[in-house]
Amino acid sequence: MSISAGELKKKGVSIIKTKLEKTSQETITVKGEDTFVVMNLEHYNYLRECELEIALQQAKNDYAQGNFVQESVEKHIERIANEL
Repeated sequence: MSISAGELKKKGVSIIKTKLEKTSQETITVKGEDTFVVMNLEHYNYLRECELEIALQQAKNDYAQGNFVQESVEKHIERIANEL
């Protein structure tokens, strides 16, 4: 079940609060199309932790495979400037 933009306009944040009491996230539709997702802060923080855990694992894998550059700050800035 989703929240329509019309419902949101009429009922305001209270409709979001009511919906999020039953689920951790809800879709908002605009002109019949799913457009936005709202979620409670606890669920948002959980998703952020998952993202950070994946990023950490990817960094560890890169390090283990030798996919990194070791250089001075000056060389790093020069390399990045050249990549732009």
